[in-house]
Amino acid sequence: MTATAEDVRRSYARDASGMTMLPDAVLRPRDEADVVDAIRAAASAGTTITVAGAQTSTTGASITDRGALMSLRALDARVRVDPVARTVRASCGVIVADLRRACAEQGLLFTPDPTSDESCTVGGAVACNASGARSFAYGATRPHVAALRVALADGRVEEYRRPRIGKNTAGYLPVQDPVDWFIGSEGTLGVVLEAEFSLLPLPARTTGLAVPFRREADALGFVLAAREDPAVRPVCLEYTDAEATGFMRRAADDEGWARGAAAMVYVEDSGDSPEAPLDDWLSFIESHGGLADDLRVFEGDAALREARRLRHAVPSAMHERAAPFLAKGGRRVSTDWAVPVRHMSGALDASRRAADARGIEHAVTYGHVGDGHPHQNWVARDPDELAAREGCVEDTLREVLARGGTVAAEHGIGKLKKRWLPLQLGERQFSMMRAMKHALDPQGLLAPGNLW
Repeated sequence: MTATAEDVRRSYARDASGMTMLPDAVLRPRDEADVVDAIRAAASAGTTITVAGAQTSTTGASITDRGALMSLRALDARVRVDPVARTVRASCGVIVADLRRACAEQGLLFTPDPTSDESCTVGGAVACNASGARSFAYGATRPHVAALRVALADGRVEEYRRPRIGKNTAGYLPVQDPVDWFIGSEGTLGVVLEAEFSLLPLPARTTGLAVPFRREADALGFVLAAREDPAVRPVCLEYTDAEATGFMRRAADDEGWARGAAAMVYVEDSGDSPEAPLDDWLSFIESHGGLADDLRVFEGDAALREARRLRHAVPSAMHERAAPFLAKGGRRVSTDWAVPVRHMSGALDASRRAADARGIEHAVTYGHVGDGHPHQNWVARDPDELAAREGCVEDTLREVLARGGTVAAEHGIGKLKKRWLPLQLGERQFSMMRAMKHALDPQGLLAPGNLW
């Protein structure tokens, strides 16, 4: 179960962040008993443990250069769907997309929707409170978690279940529902072994529409209107700027598609009717500046998978651009800030001003604009370029916070973003976090470097 050979350690030394950290050892438990034994041995020896699933983290949360990295890839992948209760229970190593498909076979919808669902695990989704395109309609992972089975820092395994009551005045709010302690905690408070989720009925139909716009302002105005107009009911509203739209165009192998577009908005509409309200959408698109003659419609599972592939081509292309520079100290710089949606245009303008002030290119921007949550990406070719782009990110985050936003809305803090957490949280909030950490992990053995 324990490996110290350098070639094994190097195979676990990198995640999607572009960072490299070589652990002292790699632990590869086969089942829950192995996990417990490893945690107890580490606690006895005072050795730190960082838990990892598929290592899709973009923040360095699933790598470490201190102590052992515990990979949960080899744990049994168990999924148990209860179609009557509309719940599913899954072990931490289950791939999210596999879980979604298992639920769909029972006519049920698993709603957490991370972009990396074909590779990320249930444990990772819980650990960073993952979200994605359809979080606009369904929310992130947190509201759908009904129960957790967790290994604590001393090796005890405990089951936590949300209260099934509508009223509760017993104690301070943060202690009333321990399930929430672990969601988004990035492995710092316990190891998620299993999770139970609430499910929804599977919609009879989902239709995707990719709508080009000649002007960014029209695209953002379309998003605001689609959120509020009862004539349309989107379950996701995704954005790509001109360069990101170009990545989608090349992935589609159609150089003529949306050629003159300054932006694109991808919409999904779900419902119980087998027929999509395309006439309503077409009228809405035309009245809000969309290029209706150049839109694309995606109907059926295969077409929706293709739409997802085209959207995923954007971060994939940025990863590919950055790959040659990793050895030189460069990497992809990405953000996941969010603002109240009406402040999104102002926040994007502020980011461009910050880039201009530092003499760097504007970010490639795409993502979940329906939630006021775009992603911005740069490629840094060396440490100097990295510092300039991270400085631009910090300048932008200050503007984001001034508009009522957050420094991290989806990918967590990990190791890359912990420098920016104090911009948002004050000392009193950090004191509360330290108290929770001490109560659950008094030796500070779990996930050193994440969040703190």
